[in-house]
Amino acid sequence: MGTSILHITNGDSTTNYLKKLNFSGDFITWREMLCEGKTTTDVGSESFWKSRYDFFKTSYKVSKQKFIDYTLKEYRALCNKKITNEIVLWFEHDLFCQINMIAVISWLKRYRKGYHISLVCSGKVKGSKKLKSLVELTENQINNHYKKRITLTQDDIEYADYIWQLYCSDSPLRLETVYKFDPMSPFQYLASAIEAHILRFPSLENGLNKIETSILQTANENTFTSKDKLVGKLLKDGEVYGFGDLQYFNKINHLSKLFYSFNPVKLNKKGKQVLENQLNFYAQLRNDDAYLGGSKKYSFLFNHQSEKLLQITS
Repeated sequence: MGTSILHITNGDSTTNYLKKLNFSGDFITWREMLCEGKTTTDVGSESFWKSRYDFFKTSYKVSKQKFIDYTLKEYRALCNKKITNEIVLWFEHDLFCQINMIAVISWLKRYRKGYHISLVCSGKVKGSKKLKSLVELTENQINNHYKKRITLTQDDIEYADYIWQLYCSDSPLRLETVYKFDPMSPFQYLASAIEAHILRFPSLENGLNKIETSILQTANENTFTSKDKLVGKLLKDGEVYGFGDLQYFNKINHLSKLFYSFNPVKLNKKGKQVLENQLNFYAQLRNDDAYLGGSKKYSFLFNHQSEKLLQITS
């Protein structure tokens, strides 16, 4: 017989914390960041992992061995755990976690049909304005979250899978209209995460998306002696995204032509013009290999006046 509970967590920090608190059961750590790079609906297929490895190799210089050791071995361990009374998902409020969460639920819908699946999701905590990550919860708070975990109905699983299918489609336009329409959903942070996702498409005004604009704004409004200090501030302010430092360094590198220097951090004239919407940087950033989910990043523009996405037709 297998262990009665299988915990699937959002990262190593959560896994280690739960083990430290002596949670019983088996643990699988979902080591992916499906909020970045091309995704396809068939989570876990050979072509899915090939596409993901290609993205990590190109964008983050990840070696094949590291990808196998870090991500694929853990995924294979998940595939091998077929006897369990309950699968508990541990994810957080941010975009990074919410996209991983719906992908995992899509996989479970396909390969663990009929299993008892429940969800622990951290974010709002009584008495705190700041949304909390799982490892920021006290022992008492995390035990309370666990006791109040939500059992996902078949409808909930279908809904999460549907949002995943839309996220992986070649157009975000349907996702833009559908994500607000389920107020009874147990996924209380999914709508704000999808909203943040929509704002990752370049703006009509200056060709930068919300994150790229916030990088320029943060650099312009503060004094930083190094790129590290800039990233530290972005990590602190960008809780809706849940990005790590590597993601921010990657984004800053793409915007390097808008900086005069990084030691100290200063925008150049062009950077300030883009920030003030006097110059559109879309053409210089456009990359037909850049994807957000299943959609090409530069095939859509976000119009801040109408708060709608526009599709570019060539």
